[in-house]
Amino acid sequence: MSDQILVSQSDGVCEVRLNRPEKRNAITLAMYDALSHALMQAEADESVQVILISGAGAGFTAGNDILDFLNSAALDPEHGAPRFLRLLPKLRKIVVAAIHGSTVGIGVTMLLHCDLVIAARSARLSMPFVRLGLVPEAASSLLLPRLVGHQRAAELLLLGSVMDADTACRLGLVNRVTEEGTQLDEARAMARAVAQLPAGALRATKELLRAESSSAEVRIEEELQAFAARLASEEFKAAAQAFLAKSRPG
Repeated sequence: MSDQILVSQSDGVCEVRLNRPEKRNAITLAMYDALSHALMQAEADESVQVILISGAGAGFTAGNDILDFLNSAALDPEHGAPRFLRLLPKLRKIVVAAIHGSTVGIGVTMLLHCDLVIAARSARLSMPFVRLGLVPEAASSLLLPRLVGHQRAAELLLLGSVMDADTACRLGLVNRVTEEGTQLDEARAMARAVAQLPAGALRATKELLRAESSSAEVRIEEELQAFAARLASEEFKAAAQAFLAKSRPG
């Protein structure tokens, strides 16, 4: 594991931290490989319920390391960046992000695959792909218009307009805005609270939130199937018994 990606684990939470502050956490191909490895390990570890992503230093990430990409081979299937991008929508664990300062390119588009995002007031989010002669990635051309509407997404993706933390929160990219220096503590507290919830119910709810149903009728059937499966689970029976025990008088 690269020392530019720090991984730690406690209380059901796997923390994955970008650690290249001298380069504003610009992500190299080696870092993409390390990120993918860390995420796949967290997915496979039954003791992990939540993955928490953050960045060291003055900002979350400046995006891709452009020089590293210029010197790399073509984007074949084994290239580190595509492998990481293809992994994001497959994550079944709950993903929390804590962002601050410069949050650029992939630093923003990966948030569309996170379930909960905490931003420091200093966070400045931008996606300058077109300015660099590129196009958006991480399914942002699909997910961002769904979240914020076509016109707002077009402004953000075509012009690379910078959002402050409050704007990102208002648009729905961010759950909460905190004072500077507290974003990671708040994200950790949220991650640990989520990690205490029933694991099967967490995964099933995330699948429903991310499902691409064509109508309310289809979604109701999908929910009923998931609900029936949860009713038959040992996890539900244990949680229900604990709830009933707390509810009894005396």
